Amino acid sequence: MNSIYIDVLITVNIFIDYFLLILTKKIIGANVKYLRIIIGSIAGGIISLTALLPVLPFGLNILSDFIATMLLIFITFGKCEIKTYIKRVLVFFALSFAFGGLMIFIYLSFKPKGMGIYNDVVYFDISPILLIILTLVCYYILLLVKKLTKTVYKSDVHNIEIKINDKSYIFSAKLDTGCNVKEPFSGKSVIVAEKEVFEDFVPDKTKVRVIPFTSLGGSGILQGFCADSIIIDGKAVDNSVYIGICENIFKGDIKAIVPSELINN
Repeated sequence: MNSIYIDVLITVNIFIDYFLLILTKKIIGANVKYLRIIIGSIAGGIISLTALLPVLPFGLNILSDFIATMLLIFITFGKCEIKTYIKRVLVFFALSFAFGGLMIFIYLSFKPKGMGIYNDVVYFDISPILLIILTLVCYYILLLVKKLTKTVYKSDVHNIEIKINDKSYIFSAKLDTGCNVKEPFSGKSVIVAEKEVFEDFVPDKTKVRVIPFTSLGGSGILQGFCADSIIIDGKAVDNSVYIGICENIFKGDIKAIVPSELINN
């Protein structure tokens, strides 16, 4: 093993894990703050110290990588249903595996000076500029793979930003072509979202509309209200569209649905 500088090792892997976690977030459509992604990246940088251990035998190294992934995903995305947690772990593990494969290809093909792979941990004793360029290249390659292999389900996930009282709530919503939930008096479309998406927000009772629904695997009542502004995939839409709050209806990472007419307009 060549000389490894611990500060470089940790910094490099913080940088790499940050991009892999961002890509994981995009793929699964998770609603997680960037602060948690930064914390997860730092944890990944610390975990990279396993590069300093004796070389692990084949099989054990994969097991240790998987355990590290489980810990990293829990730190970054927090508690969730076991099915959702497993999906998150598998997505990140697959991305890490793909990234590692790209790094091995680059290492064997071009023999970059100062690059090494120890216990499946990538190490670059290179300039920060070259590190940034190399990681960005791998990130966009992985992003391209994601776009080429995405399912119809994933292509129907959209980014929503709701602004209420100078506070923004950002989350992912699935396009629902069969959503016919409307505010009964105005006939306006409704974006349906779980209460947890809006954290501690409590709608003004004098402005809340009662919105019945029958298309979400049952029937019930939503608390509907208008936001100050609504942005879908970076594009502002009519802010008279209603937001309907539900509880414990959506499972997994996607906690909201958006009607097709808001996307197609």
